Amino acid sequence: MRIIIFGGAGFLGKKLALQLLKKGELSAGGRESQPISQLVVFDRTLAEGLPDDSRLKIMAGDICDEIAIRALLTQPVDVIFHLAAVVSGEAEKNFELGMNVNLHASMQLLELCRELDQHPVIVFASSCAIFGGELSETIRDDTAPTPQSSYGTQKAIVDLLLNDYSRRGFIDGRALRLPTIVVRPGKPNAATSSFASSIIREPLQGQRTSCPVSGDTKVWLLSPRRVTDNFIHAAELPAKKLGRNRNINLPGITVTVNEMIDSLKEVAGADKAELIDWEPDAFIQSIVLTWPPQFVTERALDLGFQRDGAVREIIESFIKDELA
Repeated sequence: MRIIIFGGAGFLGKKLALQLLKKGELSAGGRESQPISQLVVFDRTLAEGLPDDSRLKIMAGDICDEIAIRALLTQPVDVIFHLAAVVSGEAEKNFELGMNVNLHASMQLLELCRELDQHPVIVFASSCAIFGGELSETIRDDTAPTPQSSYGTQKAIVDLLLNDYSRRGFIDGRALRLPTIVVRPGKPNAATSSFASSIIREPLQGQRTSCPVSGDTKVWLLSPRRVTDNFIHAAELPAKKLGRNRNINLPGITVTVNEMIDSLKEVAGADKAELIDWEPDAFIQSIVLTWPPQFVTERALDLGFQRDGAVREIIESFIKDELA
């Protein structure tokens, strides 16, 4: 079995690659499980920190480059994990870049897969940012997308295309609408939701950080552990269980920023919270306030997708996985 991870140098891509290598086999689309013969990790930069493994092929390239992507697809591919994206804040500030990477490159990938004799399973990392505006506070499985950012709009368009390409039999797609992923390792990035990780990650390492939103701001969270499990689960789900709707709102937990900080105090001590500076940012707050905070994800839970139990569990997992 041959698998490609686009956006594989990011922290989620590397976690996914490590878990796939450890698992050793995959049941693509619910078919008979096959050993993983090659795992291609493709991104703008070479992925670091991955093991020396004969099954692993690490490549640097641009997902917008049709020649490079076409060459990757000349060998049969069973499963594609499409995680490559320009993050939310950057896509809002740089419209052309967001459109090229988040939309046009995704459309190109779908078209190239349509030309293949073997139509692969594609797991697409979508986002709950496809929802927003004048909605009720609670999002359900049948709530229509109404994005209020360029990033959310680009993700919503790909969701619809992936659904249609699957309906027509060109691919076997699954779009996972991700909550805010917390705690992300590394450094803050240009994602609008970056603060949600920073207010936990930096204090745990004795570093100061800032919170650009109010303490009563609600966020919809999922841990890196659970999202990686859910990516693999999505790839192995039989198509008949998904039916014609290939877009799935992943389960998560709703908490306020204050509740996150309270959990930080419980796990690491009250002194850690003193490293957080409250510095309101109107740009970030304006986008975050368009994100609905409550989701009812009965379909995802029925399909076997998983969520975290509590913020404390998420923080303790981050300490064990990244800081131990």
